[in-house]
Amino acid sequence: MEHRLTSAIETALGWNGAGGLGKGFARGSIDDPDLISRVLTPNRLLDIVMRRSMNRPQFRVFQESREVHPAIYFTDSVSPRGQSIPMVNMHSLGRLLGEGATVILDQANVFDPTMEVACRALQWWSRERVQVNAYLTTNKASGFPLHWDDHDVVIVQLAGEKSWEVRGTSRAVPLYRDADPNDTPSQEAVWSGTMKTGDVMHIPRGHWHQATRDGHGSGRSLHVTFGITKRTGASWLAWLGDWCREKEIFRHDLDRRDEAPLHALAEAAAQLVTDRPPTDFLAAYEQAMPLPRQVPFLDVFGTLDAVVCTTHFAPRIEEHGETVDVLASGKKLTFMAKALPSLRLLLSGRPVPLAQAVSVVGAEAAAVAEILVKEELCAVLTPELSSGYTGLVTNAAS
Repeated sequence: MEHRLTSAIETALGWNGAGGLGKGFARGSIDDPDLISRVLTPNRLLDIVMRRSMNRPQFRVFQESREVHPAIYFTDSVSPRGQSIPMVNMHSLGRLLGEGATVILDQANVFDPTMEVACRALQWWSRERVQVNAYLTTNKASGFPLHWDDHDVVIVQLAGEKSWEVRGTSRAVPLYRDADPNDTPSQEAVWSGTMKTGDVMHIPRGHWHQATRDGHGSGRSLHVTFGITKRTGASWLAWLGDWCREKEIFRHDLDRRDEAPLHALAEAAAQLVTDRPPTDFLAAYEQAMPLPRQVPFLDVFGTLDAVVCTTHFAPRIEEHGETVDVLASGKKLTFMAKALPSLRLLLSGRPVPLAQAVSVVGAEAAAVAEILVKEELCAVLTPELSSGYTGLVTNAAS
């Protein structure tokens, strides 16, 4: 899937592909105002918040580096039948933002099609899980105090400006579950300065950082942080722990009084490491991801006019002479070889109007599309989902 934002991030950071993730601090700028405003604006973020029932910690507000109690900006919307739904009180939220505050929406990709598609494109690009958080800060509000993240982040400044301080690591590649609390900030200065509209920054896992609008006077800042969680050696060993249950020797009790079985166990563990190397784990990880949430296709809603592949990672297409296998989201689908052109088109990650697909690859495209939608590797391209691609991802049949 070719996404304008992914390409722009690569260019801004001087990367060629995702190989730079986690390798070192990088910063650059996207010289495309239309792209930046297309991704997200402050008003669109507030509109998302206004129209949905949200709860902490997915939606939070901070003032002076302290979290504002949800009771101040949440209220219960009561229906005529007395049903109560928690909603953000936009009047109260507006007052807080007027005073100076930071609004945080975690996993904006769950609520907004544009953010959903951007994360999917970055997942196909990086072959790792991606989520995006949005941060809207007004006036002189400060953000979180100095901290580090247990994942790599790519930050895109979408509006206004914000000052940042980035330091080195105190512990090399720290983990969320680790043998060291890693709570002493590094004194190594990596970069400090102001992120302005269009600027992009990559902060590797473990680097200490903080951001603020203190000293910038009145105004606002909106940035999105794409959190990219890469697999580690610890992830691989945890996966091996699940596979070991397949062998009887690992299911026996450990006996302190007899060392012979313990030596055999160590040998079996070494063999397991050899039999299932990290490359197998990485391939299995992509295939093990569950099917994404999507609108179901039902005949009663009308005909299938357009589809798009929505798997978390790009499906694998394997040719076997007269047949073709598609592997994705724990599924393996087998097609006749003549379906290959249709599969390449429909599983490209780009929207596919079926009328155009039929004209490009033949009549079987419609039948293949119905199978992929039924198996939930592709989704119905609703107007709402389509809006996440418009102007950012080209039509696959173009």
